[in-house]
Amino acid sequence: MHVPDGFINAPVSAVTGVVAAGAVAVSLRGARRELDERTAPLAGLVAAFVFAVQMLNFPVAAGTSGHLLGGALAAILVGPYTGVLCISVVLLMQGVLFADGGLTALGVNITNMGVVTVLVAYALFRGLVKVLPKKRRSVTVASFLAALVSVPAAAAAFTGMYALGGTTYVPVDTVLTAMVGVHTLIGLGEAAITAATVGAVIAVRPDLVYGARGLTAPLKLRVGDELVDAAPATAREPVRSPRKVWITGLVASVVLAGFVSFYASASPDGLEKVAADKGMDKEAEEHATANSPLADYGVEDIADGRLSGGLAGVIGVGVTVAAGTGVFWAVRRRNTPAHTAASTRSEETA
Repeated sequence: MHVPDGFINAPVSAVTGVVAAGAVAVSLRGARRELDERTAPLAGLVAAFVFAVQMLNFPVAAGTSGHLLGGALAAILVGPYTGVLCISVVLLMQGVLFADGGLTALGVNITNMGVVTVLVAYALFRGLVKVLPKKRRSVTVASFLAALVSVPAAAAAFTGMYALGGTTYVPVDTVLTAMVGVHTLIGLGEAAITAATVGAVIAVRPDLVYGARGLTAPLKLRVGDELVDAAPATAREPVRSPRKVWITGLVASVVLAGFVSFYASASPDGLEKVAADKGMDKEAEEHATANSPLADYGVEDIADGRLSGGLAGVIGVGVTVAAGTGVFWAVRRRNTPAHTAASTRSEETA
């Protein structure tokens, strides 16, 4: 679903650029409420993990592959605002360093793969957890369904952008049918990866899963003939560090990007396949960073394909986790003075 340069005309690309910039600005403010000392490092890891898993194209039909978009996964793990930022960091790293996704189409890609997937997935996820039993398994089930729906929703959003600003003429109904059809299949893979990852984290550290907060029913005490909510326990122990989860996630990301990616499907992904079959790629342009030493997920001047791709994957994970962690710590630190001041004012008022 990485839209290259030349698919969407300049006016629509500019509008989506403004939409993406606005979404990032809003998310920077919203993420201050989502991030704390535990989740700020985790958010950088989520971005790196999404980068790594996006290298693992899986076959979905004859001659077609798909890969994780990651919006649902990021939103459920670290929150919708932070999730938009995670996907934006990934797309920026991919576009600048790896020539994956056009630079003039960066607004299109962030709007489509970041904003649409996060909004659709998280809205559906929250609706599901409200009606499902308050159990950890419900979070996993809701994650699966939310991720499944988010992918064809992004495909439909791209079709709308193409209808407004496509540089080649293909009937919109043809594009919509082809895009939603193949991306529904890709959505099954997205759903499986998202549910498995959320389930793994919630099994060991449910407190780190943003989407699982507030799902535990309060303890009830019987007072006379009535049941009342017990007062929440005051935490006397220091907050447990997510270091083990962070290290495990980073190692998994490096292994996936550096080693497992060699066995990924070489078939074109859903958008590439539809574009080639329907003639949507006639005006596609060469990427502005096509001469990057890491273009196409390989390291320049390294002839061995496995070594070149693996090293590029490891570099990508490292750069993404560094950039993401830096952004999220900066956002978290900006929130700390305001939070402290608000607490001080509250105490003075009391």
